[in-house]
Amino acid sequence: MKVKGIISEEKVTLPVMRGVLLGVESERIASEKEMSYEFRRCIEHANQLTKNTPEKSEALVADLIKLEKMKPEIAYRIANIMPKTRDEVRAIYAKERFTLSPEEVDNIVELVMTHF
Repeated sequence: MKVKGIISEEKVTLPVMRGVLLGVESERIASEKEMSYEFRRCIEHANQLTKNTPEKSEALVADLIKLEKMKPEIAYRIANIMPKTRDEVRAIYAKERFTLSPEEVDNIVELVMTHF
């Protein structure tokens, strides 16, 4: 299968993507189409790494974006990884030009734990 061009692009969390992939998988099974190796690996990857429901992950992203010093890209990364410790949050912010205060890091960890 060759991709001719990108139609649209949007950020989604891993649980949302898992739901989309499972929908495509069920359509292919119903129409008895063969699933490629890459597609099967993609579904397996999403199943192993998804830690939350789509609703909870989208709510977490919405709450994270409200915080100061929070970019949408980082909010989606946090929602996908679901860091449980301060060090994990600091690792996500390692490439940014600013640093977070301990209170800001604790606030992010608390948000993640309430949506877990």
